[in-house]
Amino acid sequence: SFNDARQAAVEHGFPHFILDIREEFGDFVIENFVEEYLAGRPPNPCVMCNTHIKWRALLKRADALNCDFIATGHYANVQQHSNGRYFIKKGKDDNKDQSYALWGLQQDLLSRTLLPLGSFHKTEIRQMAHDFGYPELAKKNKSYEICFVPDNDYRGFLKRRVDGLEEKVAGGNFVNTHGEIIGTHKGYPFYTVGQRKGLEIALGAPAFVTEIIPETNTVVLGPEEALNKTEMEVANINWMKYENGIEAMEATTKIRYKDKGSLSRLHPSGNGVKVVFYDNVKGIAPGQSAVFYEGDDVVGGGIIQRN
Repeated sequence: SFNDARQAAVEHGFPHFILDIREEFGDFVIENFVEEYLAGRPPNPCVMCNTHIKWRALLKRADALNCDFIATGHYANVQQHSNGRYFIKKGKDDNKDQSYALWGLQQDLLSRTLLPLGSFHKTEIRQMAHDFGYPELAKKNKSYEICFVPDNDYRGFLKRRVDGLEEKVAGGNFVNTHGEIIGTHKGYPFYTVGQRKGLEIALGAPAFVTEIIPETNTVVLGPEEALNKTEMEVANINWMKYENGIEAMEATTKIRYKDKGSLSRLHPSGNGVKVVFYDNVKGIAPGQSAVFYEGDDVVGGGIIQRN
């Protein structure tokens, strides 16, 4: 990737720099990833990176280079409301839209951000790369793995990162939705809400992880319908489109990247938001991001708490 970027820079006559932000990345993103898993709240590290590291680190370097803006390859758009607020808007390509991962960007970051791919479909961008003489780039596959867990084995990553983790958490209980012990597991950090495969327990019917209780090293299993919820609490809110947040409003809420979104009512609750869905929503997972949309516009977002 470095070489591809350098080649394009040389051919088109603009400077190319490689910036090392591994220390900042590791201090926050990786440590947060581990801490949240150990708290029973598997996080979305890409959201945390965008919110706390990537943009601020890039703008810090941009200032040092006397640059006014930064540009990224996210399939989303930045717009300014008539009230002066900057906000993220969905990208034109519904299949590649990345607005969900950008809910944490604050106003000073958005005001200096350019997202040039947001008004194109990915197929158009691939064609552009080909037409500009970069056929290999045009064919590159998108990686959906966590960048610091390239083998996509987060369990192995946690074991390597935390000394003795496997021994410390082994032998916890699987319980059913009535609290009855139905088996033992390998340790609560190695399971996620909604998981069905890899449970290594036979109950005579399909079972899903419905809750993780780190305090007692307990993993709750239940039928698929037990994953259905109509409410959740969301904290660590970042409001985009409206300065003082909302009193109460209707919004489409997404609880994961590939989620199409569900119609809901947002109610201020303490320092966060209580989200009430009009219909059942499956697999609400503490630690993941909830993003609120008004049409294609991101109103704001936050981190899902225990429901």
